[in-house]
Amino acid sequence: MKKIVMLTALFLVCALAQAQRKVEIVEPVKQDLADTGSRVLKRKVAIGRFSNETQYAKGIFYDKENDPMGKQALDILSAKLAASGKFLLLERSDLAALLEEAKKSENGLSAIGADYMIIGSVTEFGRKNIGKSGTFTSTKTQVVEAAVAIRLVDVSTGLIIYSDEAKGSAELTTKTTMGVGGKASYDATLSDKAISEAIGQLVENIINKCTDKPWRTYFLSFDKDAQLIAGGTSQGIKVGDTFGVKTKGRSVKNPQTGVMIELPGKQVGTVTVTATGGDTPETEYSFISFSGDDAAIDVSKLTDYYIEEIK
Repeated sequence: MKKIVMLTALFLVCALAQAQRKVEIVEPVKQDLADTGSRVLKRKVAIGRFSNETQYAKGIFYDKENDPMGKQALDILSAKLAASGKFLLLERSDLAALLEEAKKSENGLSAIGADYMIIGSVTEFGRKNIGKSGTFTSTKTQVVEAAVAIRLVDVSTGLIIYSDEAKGSAELTTKTTMGVGGKASYDATLSDKAISEAIGQLVENIINKCTDKPWRTYFLSFDKDAQLIAGGTSQGIKVGDTFGVKTKGRSVKNPQTGVMIELPGKQVGTVTVTATGGDTPETEYSFISFSGDDAAIDVSKLTDYYIEEIK
């Protein structure tokens, strides 16, 4: 009888230990960033410097120009923004590219120059082990915590329009009963998951800030032979779309910041897209028909006008 009881108890312990062999990683619920039905004209966003400002992985052979953690964070951010379907993503190697964007054309933006630039860094990163031991069971949990900070810059003005920091964590737990159960050594994927969670918390705010301001483009040509504006199908422009044509407002200097501010312009008409052309974002354009007084457009100074989304 005693043997039966001991065998039964041993069987139950083994069964319990076997149930604990499965190692689960706790992940945040992924947010669906896909288009929900409302069409959005894609903004051009450049992802600039993304660095590792922590002491993690900075040994004697650390190479600032080849920082795995910084590049990893940049790749995760790029993937999440691309998944939203609301941006044309451009890559820039460093902050100096921000200054170059404003020099690419008389408008301060070129056909492929960015509307916004994102600059960020991994500001906190750490790992820790948490354990609990009982009479028959012991539990070990690996925890990784990371913090990511970003700045969203309006390229045309150089102003930071959004800045925030978010934290993420990931963990893996193993449990043994009477010395029997699952075991897990160092898990490098927890680092990826913690950084991904932190960046995921910032993506929605980035989208909202970039789409708050009406989409803009500029004239390429305005004469009897052709009336063209920059932008095409890759940005979401479709035949039949109508946009407002405005004159650039007068620029005034803000004495508090020293930044030049463009006052609101005056609408002089509307344009309707009749056809699109070009096969890459760099070469895309749209044919338009202008509704308004042609005399209101000075063809010798097309850079004094801009075409803006009507919301």
